[in-house]
Amino acid sequence: MAVVIRLTQRGAKKKPFYRIVATDSRMPRDGRFLEILGTYDPMLKENGCKVDVEKAAAWIKKGAKPSKTVDSLFKKAGVGA
Repeated sequence: MAVVIRLTQRGAKKKPFYRIVATDSRMPRDGRFLEILGTYDPMLKENGCKVDVEKAAAWIKKGAKPSKTVDSLFKKAGVGA
C-alpha cells in the first residue's frame, strides 16, 4: 500500500476548505483516509494552514509521499520533508 499525503476538499460553494490527510494512493480524492494531519483554509490571509507537525513527520518517516501542494504547505509550517 503506497501512502500519500494530500488534500481532501470540504467546505461549501465559493468557500473552499481542505483537510490534509494521509491516505492510500488508490483511494479517490475525498474517499476513505487513514488519518487527518491538519487543515487548510485558503480564504484566510494569515494562519490558514494548521498542521500537526508530529503526525506529519511520523507519516513522512514511514514513507508517505506528500503531494506538491501539501509539500509547499509543510515547508511553510516547518515540517521537514
